Parts: sequence; C-alpha cells; structure tokens
Amino acid sequence: MATMPSHGLRLRHLTTTTTTTRPFLRTLHSAQVQVQQQPSKPNKSYFPKRGQTLELVCESLGFKGKGLCKVADTGFVVMCDRALPGERFIGRVTRKKDNYAEVTKVKTISPHWDFVDAPCEYASYCGGCKTQNLSYEAQLRAKEQQVRELVMHVGKFSCEELESLNIMKPIVPCDIQFHYRNKYVIHSKLIFIPTVELITAMYFVVIEKNGILIGTQEWLPKELLLEKQDGSESYALGLHAPGFFDKVLNVNKCYCKVLAAIQGCWRDPQLGISAYNVHSHAGFLKHLMLRTGRDVKTGLPELMVNFVTSSYKPELLKPLVEKISSIPEVVSVMNNVNSSIGNTSVGEEEYTLSGKSAITEILRGLTFQISANSFFQTNTHQAEVLYKLIEECAGLRGDGSEIVLDLFCGTGTIGLTLARKARQVYGYEVVAQAIADACLNAKLNNIYNATFVKGDLNKIDESFGNNFPKPDVVISDPNRPGMHMKLIKFLLKLKAPRIVYVSCNPATCARDLDYLCHGVIDKNLEGCYKLKSLQAVDMFPHTPHIECLPVGALLIHRA
Repeated sequence: MATMPSHGLRLRHLTTTTTTTRPFLRTLHSAQVQVQQQPSKPNKSYFPKRGQTLELVCESLGFKGKGLCKVADTGFVVMCDRALPGERFIGRVTRKKDNYAEVTKVKTISPHWDFVDAPCEYASYCGGCKTQNLSYEAQLRAKEQQVRELVMHVGKFSCEELESLNIMKPIVPCDIQFHYRNKYVIHSKLIFIPTVELITAMYFVVIEKNGILIGTQEWLPKELLLEKQDGSESYALGLHAPGFFDKVLNVNKCYCKVLAAIQGCWRDPQLGISAYNVHSHAGFLKHLMLRTGRDVKTGLPELMVNFVTSSYKPELLKPLVEKISSIPEVVSVMNNVNSSIGNTSVGEEEYTLSGKSAITEILRGLTFQISANSFFQTNTHQAEVLYKLIEECAGLRGDGSEIVLDLFCGTGTIGLTLARKARQVYGYEVVAQAIADACLNAKLNNIYNATFVKGDLNKIDESFGNNFPKPDVVISDPNRPGMHMKLIKFLLKLKAPRIVYVSCNPATCARDLDYLCHGVIDKNLEGCYKLKSLQAVDMFPHTPHIECLPVGALLIHRA
C-alpha cells in the first residue's frame, strides 16, 4: 500500500535528487497516515468541517493515488480522489480525521499539469485505470518519488546514502501501457433501474480489483441518472464502480471477442441463466474469468474461459459454451462450482466443459502451465523485465555450485528461472495448489534441481533451515504484509551473502529493509545486511495504486 505525503513538491519538479522532507512519513505505517508535527493547540478554524467547501490546489499524488492538498493559511492536509498535481478545484469535505480530511471534487477551476486525453471513455467513472489523463512520464515520476520517500522515512536510509552510493535506480517503465493484463474476473448479477435518484448497483472486477463484472444492480454516474429512471429491470456487464462492492458501471464497448459474444446473448431469458445476487445469495452465474496464454509450439495466443457458478448445471451453460468455442483463440472452457455465499472465483469443484484443462505461457524461456486458479504474473510482458532484473541481482556465477532459497515461491516462476544456473533451489510456499503447480512446472521444463515444500513462513521455528544447506542467495517475494518478524530473525541469524527482496508493497518492503539493515532495537536484534540497490518496476501503467509497483532490493551481508 502506498503512502500519503503530508505536503509535496509539484509533480513536474519531482526528481530523484529532491531532498524535501515530509515529516509525517517518518512514522508512516503501510495502512496509516500520521503527521508528526501539528500545531500544539490549533483553534477550531484549523480543522475543516464536514460538508464545508474549499478551494484547493493539488500538490502531489499520495496514498492510493489520491491528490494531496493543503488548506490555505493553515496547511491542514486534505486528500481528494481523482485530483491530480497542479489542478485547482472546489472540494467538499466528506470525512474528517484527526490529522487529515477527505474531500470530493465538486468542480475543476483549472486543469492539472501534464494533462492528456484519456483514450477510454469510462476512465472518469470506473475504479480501474483512473490516471489515464495524467501523462505516463508524470505517473512514473510520482511512483518513483513515493518509493524513494518510503525508503528514506520508513526504511531510515538517508538521502545522501541513496545518492552517493547510487542505490536508488530509475524506475523501469512498461513498454506496453494498454491491454497488458492476462487475467480478467467478471462478476454477474441482475439489475433493477429504480425510479428514485439513489441507484444501487453491482460489482465487477478486472484482475482481482479492477475489472469487468456482470451484476444484479447497475451504477450510473449522476449525469446519466435521469436517462435511466424508468423502473426497468436488466443485467449489467461492466466495470467496478469505485468504492462499492456490489455496483457496476455498464460497458457498451468491448474489445474482447469472448466478452462481446457473451454480452450479446447471456441476457436472453430463454437460456434460463440467472445472475447471482450478492445480497440475497440467489442465482446461478457468479463470475466469468478469462485468462490468456501462448501456444508453446506456434506462439499464438490461447484463451481460457472459466464460468464460476453456484451449482453444477452444464446444460444451462451449453449455449454459451458452443458460442465461445467457435472462437479460434478459445482452447479451454472450465466451470468452477462455488456453492458458498462468498464472492471468490475459486470453486470447490472444477469441470472441463470444452477443450484443455489448462493453458500455457512462456516466461524467460520456460514453459508454465496455467490452470483456472493458478497464480501467474498478471502482466506477462513486464514480468519478463522483472525476472531478468531478479536474475541480475541474484548474481549467480552460472557454474552450478550455488544454493538458492526461494521464499514465498508461489508456482515456482522465479526459482525455476534461477535453477538453470544454480546447484539446487529450495522453494517454500503456504498454498498447497501453488506447490503442486511448481512441481508440475519443474517437470514440464525438465528441471530436477528444484525442491518445493509447503510451509507457512509466518510460523517457522528454530528448526527451519535444517532441511537445506546454507544458501548463497535468498529470494524473498512476500505478499503485501511483508515478512513476519520470525522470518526476519531467521534471515538475520542466517547471514546469507545475498538477499533479493521482491515486493508489491513498498511500505512494508521499506520496513523490512530497515529491520534487516539497521536491526530491531526492541527485539534486541542487530542488522547485518547492507542495501546495495533498489529498483522500482512499473507493472500496471495508468493505475495509481502503489502496491502495483514491485520493488526489487539487493542486500549483501556485512562481513
């Protein structure tokens, strides 16, 4: 999760040499914003009131890509969604905290810097790629700056240290800035267009957070409400409305053949397909998942379609299956049955309705088999770039003499790419299915020097490490919460020559770098590593969420 600076430089002036301090970042936690220096006894006028309108100027991007502003004369911190650096606007206070407030933009007075026209007509409304109207160069500067400040204030590395030792590398941009995702999760529900102004809608996700959804209730922007207040009932297939778990912005234009085919017929009442309702828990079709890969022999794209339903009724899906199976790219049609009331796309049972049960993808010269619920990097093109950087940071000699410990190994993608130069790779992961996929991928690529073990790295004890020799290189790729203190202790005791830390959350990454390099005073732990390089890679262009920015950090043991 990204952070929110308490005040910021104007985005066009953000550079890797800036030394501007932002006091609240010194005590920043990944899920909180804290301002360290505040007036000791502010008067009541210091705090804006809920419902109050303010004229504001956005100074920088911060937490979750929200615009960071300051109230004139007082300097009180205000956050506004969809406000971009340099934009002057009128905002209405909707929520007030002790040290900051949130506002909703009412009217733009003058546009922001680095303005570009968003190519998607839904960019102003959906919760996905909402920084499309900010130039890509400006997006990169903002993301790089946030990583730098986190490493300085949370990781406690000085600006001089980062600059003089050339630790902080320039952010790596993504060459493909649109249509880069290889997985889509679409949700399904019934909608009723009410005759009152308050319209409740439905939910849609594209890749875990942003995406296309089929819903029971449709969300409409305020300017379109009057057009739809007819009391009619229909279905929605569209994008997740920001801030709502059960609302969807209907999308009339579709660039995917499969979605277009399904959207054109699934509403037909003769098919008898009912959309699942997240409130009443009634209905049949819950989600539609699309995954793309490549044929190993031809290199041509192949597509998997996965229907997630509340029960197993293949006769209801048969017309849809026949229609989409005629599309040449569709090589696999699956049905995951999820009878629980939860909104997950993972089913308790899985059936193959047409074609293969899995598709393949090629990454760093290796072939990976992807099932309906396998984890795989969502941006395949940029994953090539990221994994190449990991290989370079690992610094394996290539003579087959070194041991690699792959923590949070997932389906083994990183470990297997390093196995070609290592003597042995040992991978640990808590998810059983991921371990099974890792073993399968190793066999598929004729790699026999990789061992994958199921284990919870948050619950290791003193015996962890007895089943493998001391590694020459440790790869750690934790999820957003970062590494548990038990694992930090293990690594400090291990004193491995090199650690490559890969993270989707720069805040917890910076925290863990502080622990590994500077120690943990209250735990009486002494740091024993030195930060050698820090490399940011933009995996998801046009998204403001900093957690989509993997960060690679190379640490070496201080001899």
